[in-house]
This record gives sequence, structure tokens and C-alpha cells, in this order.
Amino acid sequence: MAHRRTATMGFHNAIAAVRNNGPSDSRSALSEHAGTISGCRIAAGSMPLGEWMRFGVLGALMATDGVVCAVPSAPKSRQLLALLMIDAGEFVPVDRCIAELWSADPPKTVMSTLQTYVFQIRRLLRALSGADRGELLVTRKQGYQLLLAEDDLDAHLFAAAVLAARAAVRAGDDLRGSAEFERALRLWRGPVLADVAPSPSITAFQVKLTEHRRGVLEQRIEADLRLGRHAELVGELCALAEAHPTHENTHAQLMVALHRCGRTAESLRVYERLSSLLGDQLGMLPSPRLQRLREAVRTADAVLAPPALSTG
Repeated sequence: MAHRRTATMGFHNAIAAVRNNGPSDSRSALSEHAGTISGCRIAAGSMPLGEWMRFGVLGALMATDGVVCAVPSAPKSRQLLALLMIDAGEFVPVDRCIAELWSADPPKTVMSTLQTYVFQIRRLLRALSGADRGELLVTRKQGYQLLLAEDDLDAHLFAAAVLAARAAVRAGDDLRGSAEFERALRLWRGPVLADVAPSPSITAFQVKLTEHRRGVLEQRIEADLRLGRHAELVGELCALAEAHPTHENTHAQLMVALHRCGRTAESLRVYERLSSLLGDQLGMLPSPRLQRLREAVRTADAVLAPPALSTG
């Protein structure tokens, strides 16, 4: 079996450090999902079932090789596995595990209970890794470390695809950039760690990833607007504006898309609704940037004209 490079960082550092030239086959393996095995969502893959591992935090907790599901059923065990996954490759001290799982009220048997959870997780992971891949969950002095390859965790694949998308956009290739952003977004199966009980680190991770996903979605829409896809975006942007009624950038993108479709009156109504909502709920006006956009829409400023599409 080819050597599998072990991830040496958690997701917190992955956006800056994951290499753009990671395995494209493994990154795309999660682009389309193909059903469920014992509660684990699995991907239509570039490798046969049982020959790859996939760990997921971008949705319900996932640990599978396409045949076996290694997600514990006990809530505390799931919580511990999630904690180790979001810091994959990093040392997680025992004291932190206890604080995350029990806060300020650990049981008297906390050490033996924690060791039981670790044993349960390790036993499940062994069914995935096989003897030739070695132990995935190792015990270090006063702590634990989950050893995953860089392409095992969906959050790492997400970070790598986003880096590739941004590089393409910087190079002026919006077509590839949009496709890479979309590939990153397709890795999401639902809310981050949707079936895991909260803890300080897990909650912070959920907030961070959710905000990051929204930013990536906005960047993909910006690339699509530059590609002249405004008509295709209107429905998506209407839904986003309804879900985030005070989010200015989403409303700005919707205004541009509507105006480019010849629906200028609707574009201006989007501004007026947002302005009223901001005033009523937050006691504030739209930003100067949005006010300038409204004026550009009202006067049909040429800067808002659809991009010229290449015919070659």
C-alpha cells in the first residue's frame, strides 16, 4: 500500500497550510454522495469500498471506509471523537478532554470513564484502519492524538478546494474558481457536527466553519456574477436574502443580479426592504457601499452592466 501522509494540523491551521496540489481524486470523492451505511453518509468514490477512509465534520459526524461505520452511538464518545477530529494530528491533553466533555462537573470516575470512551473509539477505528494502516488513535503522555491523512477529513478537503478556487480567481480564471468553490461547498452534508452535543471547542468550531462556508458561498456567487450568470443566481440569492434578512452583501449581490436581468424596480425594492429592516431592528442605515450601489442601479450606471461574454 502506498504511504499515507499523516495530517499534522487541525482544521484551524489547514486553510493556510493545506497544499493546493493534494490528491484531486480524493478531494472530489466527496463531491457526490451515494447513500448511507449504518448511519454514516458515504461518498461515491474514486476507490473501491473498504479501500479508503473518510472522516466528516461538515454535517453529521462521519467515520467510514464505505463498508464499516465507526461513529460511536454513545453521546459522550461521539463528542470525544468529534473533538479529536477537529484537532486531527494534534495532541489533545486529557485535562482538555475532561473539560470539554464534563465542564466543571466531572464524575468521580472520570479517568476510567474517559479511558473507556477512548477504548470504544479505538476499537471502532481499528475496523476501518486494518493492521497494515496502524493505530489511528494513539495515546501520548497525558493525552491523545488522532492520526489522519490530509485527504481523510472533509474539512481539510474543503480548505484545499477553497485555496485552489482562490488561486484560480487571482489568476483571472473565474470559471475554474467557481467550479472549485462549488466543489468545496458540495462537501457539506448539513450543519457542522449536527448530531454531536455541544462543548466549548465544538461550538466555536461550528461557528467558525459556518461563517467560513458563508464567505466561500459569497465568493462563488461573485465569480458567477463576473461570468454573466446573473439569471441563474436570482433564485438562489432570493432564498439567501430571506434566510439572512440583514446581511448586506447577499442583498447587494441580489440587487446586481436583478438589475442585470432587467428587473431594476425589483432591485430597488430589495434595497428599500433591507433599509427598513436595518432601521427597525438595528437603528442603522445601509452602509455607504450599499447606498452607492442603490444609486448606481437607479441611474443605470454602466459599471453594473453584465460582463461581455467570450465567443471564442
